Amino acid sequence: MVDEVGEVLAARPGGRYVDATIGEGGHAERLLEDSSPDGALLGLDWDEDALGLSRKRLERFGARVTLARRPFGELRDALEDAGWGDGADGILIDLGVSTLQLGRAERGFSFAADGPLDMRMDRRRPASAADLVNELRESELADLLYELGEERASRRIARTIVARRTQKPFATTAELRAAVAASGVRGRPGHDPATRTFQALRIAVNDELGEIERVLDRGWELLRPGGRMAVLSYHSLEDRMVKQAFKRWTASCICPSERPRCDCGWSARVRSVVRRRQRPTPEEIEANPRARSAGLRAVERLPPAGD
Repeated sequence: MVDEVGEVLAARPGGRYVDATIGEGGHAERLLEDSSPDGALLGLDWDEDALGLSRKRLERFGARVTLARRPFGELRDALEDAGWGDGADGILIDLGVSTLQLGRAERGFSFAADGPLDMRMDRRRPASAADLVNELRESELADLLYELGEERASRRIARTIVARRTQKPFATTAELRAAVAASGVRGRPGHDPATRTFQALRIAVNDELGEIERVLDRGWELLRPGGRMAVLSYHSLEDRMVKQAFKRWTASCICPSERPRCDCGWSARVRSVVRRRQRPTPEEIEANPRARSAGLRAVERLPPAGD
């Protein structure tokens, strides 16, 4: 959704822009082009491979680009370090796993190709997916699959995994996929039965929901007045957190409904730019089937009260 993100953030010359999950640099390149000749971009990613590719892709923009290896949950600190403590004019947070990660079997994200059962976006993290699969108790593993993968057959899958790991610890994505298949679970139409299991483990390994919570905590403060934040989410857990945060930020009152009069002192911090979750066009989905689950939400920071 490069075009949609570009239209929403409406980058302009001289502005400050952040791609908090820069990946291979496609969105960042669009922001830099739109903000030519002197717009600046701060790019974050916790994947060193992604930073290497984006650095090469964006080298023609020279000193306009600053890259940092850190998760998007540390965006507030990253802005301070860049000298942008008063905020940015546009922020993009793309919450999806990248094609780069899915396409490399050695990273262990995909059930479509056999590789080490890893799934760490930042390989400095101590625990891999194999550690969780081999060490969690059956009840803990079942809860993880249900809560983070929304997998209804979580207990059946966990039971099968635990039974198999007593014979041999899991080491590869193919072994895990085979265990899910052996449990008899059926995937949604058009989806592999292991999709939700792999999603749950990836989210847990990388503490993805924790990162979202951290970046959205008073997230409007990361923007200058008039600045915009766009978030691309890919499943209901992510989107629910973004939707609830944006709903709170746009509210004029956050008092409990039973309170007779407002005394919360709250006022809207942002206005909605994309009121309903925007989806990719059919043409984009046809060209890139992985985009089918993407959805875009965006808000714009309001001037301080009284301005």
